[in-house]
Amino acid sequence: MTLATLIAAERRAQRRLLLRASLFAALVAAASVVLLGLSGWFITAAAIAGAAGPAVALAFNYMLPSAGIRLLAIVRTGARYGERLASHEAAFGALARIRPALYRALAAAPVHRAMALGTGEATARLVDDVGAIESRFVRLSAPWGIAAAVGAGGCLVILGGIPAALATLACAGATLVIGALLSRRMDAPGRAVQQAAGALREEVARLVDAAPELRCFGLEDWAADRITVEARALGQAQRRHTEAAGWFEWLHAGGIGLAAASALFLAAPAGAPIAAMAALAAAMAIDGLGPLLRALVEQGRVREAEVRLDAILENASAQIAPAPAPAPAPAPALVAAPTLTLASPCSAVLRPGERVALVGPSGAGKTTLLETLLGLRDPLPGSMALDAHDAAHIDPVARRRCFGWAPQDAALLSGTVRDNLLLADPALSEDALWQALHDAAIDDRVRALGGLDGWVGENGARLSGGERRRLALARAYASAAPWLLLDEPSEGLDAATEQLVAARLAQRLDRTGQGMLLVSHRPAMVATCQRRIDLLAGACPLPQLAA
Repeated sequence: MTLATLIAAERRAQRRLLLRASLFAALVAAASVVLLGLSGWFITAAAIAGAAGPAVALAFNYMLPSAGIRLLAIVRTGARYGERLASHEAAFGALARIRPALYRALAAAPVHRAMALGTGEATARLVDDVGAIESRFVRLSAPWGIAAAVGAGGCLVILGGIPAALATLACAGATLVIGALLSRRMDAPGRAVQQAAGALREEVARLVDAAPELRCFGLEDWAADRITVEARALGQAQRRHTEAAGWFEWLHAGGIGLAAASALFLAAPAGAPIAAMAALAAAMAIDGLGPLLRALVEQGRVREAEVRLDAILENASAQIAPAPAPAPAPAPALVAAPTLTLASPCSAVLRPGERVALVGPSGAGKTTLLETLLGLRDPLPGSMALDAHDAAHIDPVARRRCFGWAPQDAALLSGTVRDNLLLADPALSEDALWQALHDAAIDDRVRALGGLDGWVGENGARLSGGERRRLALARAYASAAPWLLLDEPSEGLDAATEQLVAARLAQRLDRTGQGMLLVSHRPAMVATCQRRIDLLAGACPLPQLAA
């Protein structure tokens, strides 16, 4: 899947709105040309009639032309509103589906690719780059407006003679050709702007995340200097882009002036009113090329945005597909407490309801094993199985339904306690949510925070590190999955709180019958397990701990 495929699909889905926007754009352009041309004729003719004396002035029809001018002004205003309404509605409707598709692609990318994209860079792509695509969508009606402007202008200018009309068309053609040639100068500056904007956002996000450490070590000025370097790079890119865009402004203004002067000169034999009408109609015809010229100015930015967004989609499709299984495991069998069989890096069978501690020094692969079970990493064929079905041949989505997970570095949504817990199961009742909070020994803190609808802040900023970890533990408990995968759930807790968390964990497992695979170096937590697996030993010893 590519971005072009997504955009093409959305253009088909939004074709009615885009057609409406195009018709309104054509009406706006035609009304603008005729309005200015008629105004030029009327003002000039009225001036000549007034200068010719009272008798001629009284004979001149002021009512019909002035009524037509008012009507055209109303039509132009209404059509412009309709065109913007339809084009933006089409763009917003399309982006409402494109953004989630990009996010799903980012989430589905292999872990090493997804993690290589920093928070700021990912945000830049999903915000800045998609914004560039939005402007392209909004301008899809521009060709209709251009055709209507040139057509209406030609029809009025030809009243001043064929040479005047040909001159206008020649000016329009020359403007388009020169604009296409100049657009090559816009490609590199436009791409540089998108790249620099992403780099600045990434640098700011990275340094903001480390703000406490930077302050602790007195590195605020160093961080500010780094941001300044990226900001200056963006400013320089924007300046070069603006300087290049200035040539398009000169081209547009020059085309308008040349077309108006040519039409005025060539239509002069037809009389002053007609010449004035031809000159203003020619000017408005060239003015109608403005949306296309502005699109050419943004062409480099849009192309770079497309490349950057395509990279997200390619990352998602670059996953190595596992070898086809002769008999894939049916998804329903994975929902009801599967037996876990591990063959690598150690050999063990974990039966439903067992509580197993995964031990070993840092770097032994404990977290990697949990993430592989979850489907966040691709398992090697034969390395693990669920109910005798090779995990490499099971859909990761089906695998994840078997596990409730509390990661070592748990991220929280910038939202309420309820928002974070419902990630595990959107259908949970309030009683079930409070039970999960109680089991994680965080219910009293949540009540002090304002209850389930208490705001936790950006990534849980209103909570301490231990409280964030316990809220993540409660989120794992909120899942009805038959297995819990807990990665250092008591890290950072004081001894008393850790004992409470361990006791309530044991009570929960007794009550629910869930199995557990626990990564921990803390004796109080390991004591909740019936046996342990030592990854350093390369094999799983017999049970060492009592239930």
